[in-house]
Amino acid sequence: MSNLALLIPIAAITIGPISWVANNWLRTKHGYAPQDYGNRRRGGGENLEAERKIMLLSNENEKLTGQVGRLEERIAVLERIATDPAERTAREIEALRGWK
Repeated sequence: MSNLALLIPIAAITIGPISWVANNWLRTKHGYAPQDYGNRRRGGGENLEAERKIMLLSNENEKLTGQVGRLEERIAVLERIATDPAERTAREIEALRGWK
C-alpha cells in the first residue's frame, strides 16, 4: 500500500511534461512548430504574424476563387462556340451586331 501511495503523486506530476513532449513530437512530425511549455501555461498568446498571414492567404484565396469562376464561364462560352454549327454562331453574332 505504501508503494501505491508514493506512485500516485509521482504519476500526477509527470503526466503533464510527458504529454507535452508527446504533443511536440506529433506537431514536429506533421510539420507544425513545437509549442513553448512556458507560453502554454501563460495562456499561449496568439501569434499575430501567423494570423496576418492567414488573413492575407484567405483574401488571396477569395480573389483566386473569383478568377477561376470567371474563367470557367469563359471556357463554357468558348466550348459552346467551338461545338455549335458555324451558321448558327454567325446568326447569333449578326443578331448581336444589330442589337446595338
